[in-house]
Amino acid sequence: MPVSAVQAPANPPVSLGIAADSRDAAQQGGGGIGYADIADLVLSAPVIADATVRSTTKIKPAEAPNLAPGFVRLYVEVDVTALIRGADGLPPRIGYLLDVAPDSAGRVPKFKKARVLIFARPVPGAVNQVQLIAPDAQLGWTPIADARARKIAKDALAGDAPPVITGIGNAFHVAGALPGEGETQIFLTTADQRPVSLSVLRRPGEQPRWAVALSEIVDESAAPPAPDTLLWYRMACALPPTLPERSTGSLEAADATIAREDYAYVLAALGPCGRTRKT
Repeated sequence: MPVSAVQAPANPPVSLGIAADSRDAAQQGGGGIGYADIADLVLSAPVIADATVRSTTKIKPAEAPNLAPGFVRLYVEVDVTALIRGADGLPPRIGYLLDVAPDSAGRVPKFKKARVLIFARPVPGAVNQVQLIAPDAQLGWTPIADARARKIAKDALAGDAPPVITGIGNAFHVAGALPGEGETQIFLTTADQRPVSLSVLRRPGEQPRWAVALSEIVDESAAPPAPDTLLWYRMACALPPTLPERSTGSLEAADATIAREDYAYVLAALGPCGRTRKT
């Protein structure tokens, strides 16, 4: 039976307030989603589950508050295959609300038997209900999306997890003995006050070398972050596009110019954050 023909339950769980705001379309494909988008979801979701859709029920518009024009609200029931994150566990079957946009022919997407990753939060007083953390927090399951979600969740809980970067502090540049030689150090600010700094070393006739240090001492172990890691994400998705003027306020004009160039070099080496989500 098409989803649009399924009768709504006598007491749909709309009153639980578990629907995400539907101002943006729910993203259903997980295959092409990048590291940053999955990291955004993982780091915001206290509940992450691998599940299979058992059924969907269309909610009447009158019973779907805050539903964006042109969208349809579904009550989705899934069978939980694996709990990736969830301090209190989950029952074998849970439900949640999902807002979707019909296709050009007015057909509502069909999800029955689809394997999905959901990023959600518990609903107080309803152990078998969760609330998606965003309109696009149901993803189509893929091996890549699953592996990334699990790795990010694990890395975020590690004792040496990189801190959340909130901005840039002071920058310094020290010229070397030879023309074109020197070192720039840029200190980052973090949510928990842990030290993070960037260093860029220039030598005549060589490509600049840069590294990030997660301690007050920059030693030989410091290196650039590997792409698609939590440290890379913290930097690539948080650092501003240019070095703030206040960061170079104590430097001579020539040194400030080099510090800005070195910062731009670091950003280019990191590459774009790659975030595509609009929610």
